[in-house]
Amino acid sequence: MMKPAEKSKVVRKLRCAVYTRKSSEEGLEQEFNSLHAQREACENYIASQRSEGWVLVRDRYDDGGISGGTLERSGLKRLLDDIEDGLVDVVVVYKIDRLSRSLTDFAKLVDVFERHGVTFVSITQSFSTTTSMGRLTLNILLSFAQFEREVTADRIRDKVAASRKKGIWMGGVPPYGYRVENRKLVVDEEAAAHVRWIFDRFLEIGSCTELAREVGTRGIRTPRGNRIDKKYLYRMLSNRAYIGEAVHKGDSYPGEHDAIIDHEMWERVHAILQESPRKRAARTRADTPALLKGLLFGPDGAAFSPTHTRKGGKLYRYYVSQTVLKHGAGSCPVGRVSAGEVEAAVIDQLRNLFRQPEIIVGTWREAREQDADVTEAEVRDALQALDSVWNELFPAEQSRLVQLLVERVQIELDGVAVRLRIDGFSGVTQEMAAREALAA
Repeated sequence: MMKPAEKSKVVRKLRCAVYTRKSSEEGLEQEFNSLHAQREACENYIASQRSEGWVLVRDRYDDGGISGGTLERSGLKRLLDDIEDGLVDVVVVYKIDRLSRSLTDFAKLVDVFERHGVTFVSITQSFSTTTSMGRLTLNILLSFAQFEREVTADRIRDKVAASRKKGIWMGGVPPYGYRVENRKLVVDEEAAAHVRWIFDRFLEIGSCTELAREVGTRGIRTPRGNRIDKKYLYRMLSNRAYIGEAVHKGDSYPGEHDAIIDHEMWERVHAILQESPRKRAARTRADTPALLKGLLFGPDGAAFSPTHTRKGGKLYRYYVSQTVLKHGAGSCPVGRVSAGEVEAAVIDQLRNLFRQPEIIVGTWREAREQDADVTEAEVRDALQALDSVWNELFPAEQSRLVQLLVERVQIELDGVAVRLRIDGFSGVTQEMAAREALAA
């Protein structure tokens, strides 16, 4: 008697995705590297489970040179996207820490796997996330993986600290004035000259705001071509690398590199920096040459002298008539004027004159007495260049130019009249032409 035919077992097809990762980029250029070795071992394991319905997903999910302490990995993101789209049933890795070294991050991944019915398998650590024993084993392995990562991080931090204490350069962006050669800081003489000038100039003016203007006028920029502002200057002036030291967590040690600034200059600069920025700014304004000193006269012909006063911590600048100083208030119809207002009025008139045809022609004629080859177009370009950079000039430079260009400023009851020096325009034009030539 024949037995009825046994029913064949239906095996469900399980789509298996292999994920590989390598922390460092070292060796990735080799024809057969660690990622290839991981993938080959995982593919062989999947082939051994063919009777269970396992089939390989041909898409590759590889991350080379990326730490397992972050989920920001392109290969992992593509894998998660395919899981979300229902294209993967099993995730296969060589070891658990290839997927993540962080217990918190791995918990997030397992949550995604379970939500989409995906099984996670490590071929060298036999367990499955579908069982309670597998989850226990998983947590134990992850704890050790995270412990190993933290120990490695501590070891790296200790190495960096020990190296910094020996004055060794440990990488990063080199300070302005240095370049890196053979993993060591070397003085870049051209940039170092700018650093020395910045320290010297700060000693003279005591203001990073004013210094930033001068730095811009000289065309000094960061190695990346960006404008140097006062914050950048503060960092430069406070960087102990310039006195040949290496700093680690607030402590400084003798460095391997050469100093650009000597200790005496460093101490003098920091004696200024320790003073309140507000006090330094007020002193800088008080020490700034008065723009119209010796040029300003009142309706009665008497000269006006610069003065200032402080109220509520603020500095107020004025020009006061000599008539008032000698004979008291009321002795002159205009006894005192705001320095800021009258200076702004004179500067506005000057800048408007830079564009006037008669001024350009008069300046050109005067300039030809010094240089017969100068053209009217060259004079016009020089005056326009002065107009465009005027706001970038620091106060002392503006004051010097005003003294060259202006013969007299007369205060009247209904306004201000400016008398010019045409020969001064010629001299300033030559300066601007020379500056434009250097900039080119």
